Amino acid sequence: MAEDGTALTRRLAQLAGDVSVRPLLIALDFDGTLAPLQDDPSRSAITADGVAVLGRLAALPQVTLALVSGRSMADLHKLATVPAGTVLIGSHGAERARRTRFGLDRDVVRLTDEQADLLAALGARAAAVARGRDGVWVESKPTAVVVHSRLAPRDVAAVACDEALALGADTGVDVMKGKDVVELSVLHADKGAALTALRDEVRAELVLYAGDDVTDERAFAALRPDDVTVKVGDGDTSAAYRVPGTEELVDALGGFADALAG
Repeated sequence: MAEDGTALTRRLAQLAGDVSVRPLLIALDFDGTLAPLQDDPSRSAITADGVAVLGRLAALPQVTLALVSGRSMADLHKLATVPAGTVLIGSHGAERARRTRFGLDRDVVRLTDEQADLLAALGARAAAVARGRDGVWVESKPTAVVVHSRLAPRDVAAVACDEALALGADTGVDVMKGKDVVELSVLHADKGAALTALRDEVRAELVLYAGDDVTDERAFAALRPDDVTVKVGDGDTSAAYRVPGTEELVDALGGFADALAG
């Protein structure tokens, strides 16, 4: 069972005083973690307090800050107000970039001809899932299509979800089911693999990762027992700690930034 925010605060205070766990990688989901969930995804934004805390964390020596999201890189870059130097991982790990003072230093995603054809076919078939169903819509990404149903009535959303999952099974693509979304990707990508690769690159001795969705469980599972994993909100989880929502997470990160600076 995940421990509460008080236990998380104690753990972060302990880590702040332990110089052996440097460098640190602080990686965070976006929607529902730093940005409160919105019915209209285009309105999502990190809270003002969250923006300030991220700036303080990114300015600390031996700290790498990253956002790890299911959103496309274009959306993540547009909506997430983060300091220069922040690593952005989009599409559950299929896209990656670094925010600089001059813009986005972005890795190029390359698909084979077969993968590109499959992606186009997925888009057409996913559009048929959404057609005629109010509140169901399809998002296109460089490596995936996503069936969204947050705005649909529960019964309509359930049918759309089932059909999207069946489409994934029929085509053999990588399937990720989250909160009111089903993502179908022609590349295998998950937050756990992306987080592990980034950890190795920056040689992090310890990772803090926070997320709110079932897709974040892959990231929790990929980390070590002494890392800090935080579930934001309700739901079953393998994370070691839990906070009720975005505000409480930002408070905990703010205290961590203060302790590290001190």
